[in-house]
Amino acid sequence: MFEQSMIEASGKTRKASTILISTLIQIGLIVLAVIVPMIYFETLPGVQLTSFLVPPPPPPPPPPPPAAAPPKVVKVIPRQFDAGRLMAPKTIPKEIAVIKEDELPPPAAAAGVVGGVPGGVPGGTMGGVIGGIIGSVPAAAPPPPPPPKVEEKPKPPAAPQRIRVGGNVQSAKLVRQPKPVYPPLARQARIQGTVRFSAIIGKDGTIQNLQLVSGHPLLVQSATDAVRQWVYQPTQLNGEPVEVITQIDVNFTLTQ
Repeated sequence: MFEQSMIEASGKTRKASTILISTLIQIGLIVLAVIVPMIYFETLPGVQLTSFLVPPPPPPPPPPPPAAAPPKVVKVIPRQFDAGRLMAPKTIPKEIAVIKEDELPPPAAAAGVVGGVPGGVPGGTMGGVIGGIIGSVPAAAPPPPPPPKVEEKPKPPAAPQRIRVGGNVQSAKLVRQPKPVYPPLARQARIQGTVRFSAIIGKDGTIQNLQLVSGHPLLVQSATDAVRQWVYQPTQLNGEPVEVITQIDVNFTLTQ
């Protein structure tokens, strides 16, 4: 069989001994490659092997959280006074302090002596000094009476600066009274009537403030120009000139 294979491979024949030796050598090499590692093996580390085979222990539990600090209780002392004012307590105290005042010692009783004390003063006070030393001190003189109040005379009321006088009364005091000019347009239109003003006559008798009350528009301007030139006799009150509030009427008739 070997011869046939060798002949087919190379076309040349070989000896059977050479093939046998080659086969044995190969078998020996294979045996050595398999057996030698089994004889000279390295010992596996026990700790590493255990770490692979045995699962690791569970981690230790976490430390417990620190205990919470107890709450600090702040005792609030209620205030009895606030800005000098007494305040009512918000809660009723459990214990009420009772303040006891020591009684004052009784005054030294100075018992009187039957028949009096030698050198005493009749009607004197018990416990007085012998001889009436204290009683002999003259008392302070009473204060002088207050001076009599001087009744102040009431001041006369101040004179008013302005008075109101009727128009008829004030007309009698006219010193200068220019007549108003009858407007031609009003005359042609046959318009007549009364123009009424409210005026303030100054202390010198002149017109200070003139305000229209009523009147026809065609007659107002002529009446205003004339009244502004009027002069009155100054009005006096308690000897002093005053302003006068009065009413002035200017009549327009077609007979003028």
